[in-house]
Amino acid sequence: MLTRTEAMEQILAAKQQKGLTFAQIAQAVERSKEWTTAAIMGQATMSEQEAHALIALLGVSTEVAEALQMIPMKGSLDQTVPTDPLIYRFHEITQIYGTTIKALVHEMFGDGIMSAIDFELDVQRKEDPKGDRVVVTMNGKFLPYRKW
Repeated sequence: MLTRTEAMEQILAAKQQKGLTFAQIAQAVERSKEWTTAAIMGQATMSEQEAHALIALLGVSTEVAEALQMIPMKGSLDQTVPTDPLIYRFHEITQIYGTTIKALVHEMFGDGIMSAIDFELDVQRKEDPKGDRVVVTMNGKFLPYRKW
């Protein structure tokens, strides 16, 4: 059986060979491009139907479909502080603005957290004459801490 990493490598190679985008793969899987990409990158679990739609589109082995259905180790990056520049910038954003986001969420909702389980992510490109913008929208259910 393939590991999640081996499956991801096969998927990305087939994606490149076929000249497909994550959005096109997501369309075949019938999910958002963000969720589908997370599943491909080993951070979400596909159903049998979703996994088979992906392998049919990409022409990869059924072992890839089996790997995509395994429950992943979520949030598992190799280093404590990411070294990839783009991922590092998100780390940097939480270092700089994390306390601001926390203060504003608590002011608006009370003591609690934003769910990463009941969660949606949207990544868009916004054209701008000064340089195109990356628009990332995180939409998670508020979960109040309970008292007992």
